[in-house]
Amino acid sequence: MTHEIQVLYNARCPVCRAEIAHYAGYVDAHGLPVIFQDLNAGGLEHWGISADQAARRLHVRQNDRVLSGVDAFAALWAALPRYRWAARIVALPGLRQVASLIYERVLAPRLYARHLAREAKRAAS
Repeated sequence: MTHEIQVLYNARCPVCRAEIAHYAGYVDAHGLPVIFQDLNAGGLEHWGISADQAARRLHVRQNDRVLSGVDAFAALWAALPRYRWAARIVALPGLRQVASLIYERVLAPRLYARHLAREAKRAAS
């Protein structure tokens, strides 16, 4: 049985927004039990993290556990039949660590830096 999962993402990030829109379209088309929440819309008190923490990486809540980073992606992919193969690959010994290293040291910091730049520009406007 697939349990409902909630995905917390940054809709102000164009990369994040596009990726989540893709997943959300798939979820809607297949009636899957996945809910997407924009971190900018509030409700973070239910996640137990700050807006800054939420903006740093993808978060997923499943079975009352909050996962982040590659673990969050793996949980999301496992809930989507078309992407279960990706969840299985990331779970392979060694690959999870490599994927986490790339996500945590390269991808997430770049997206977060761009987020901070966009927010600074928005505040200056």
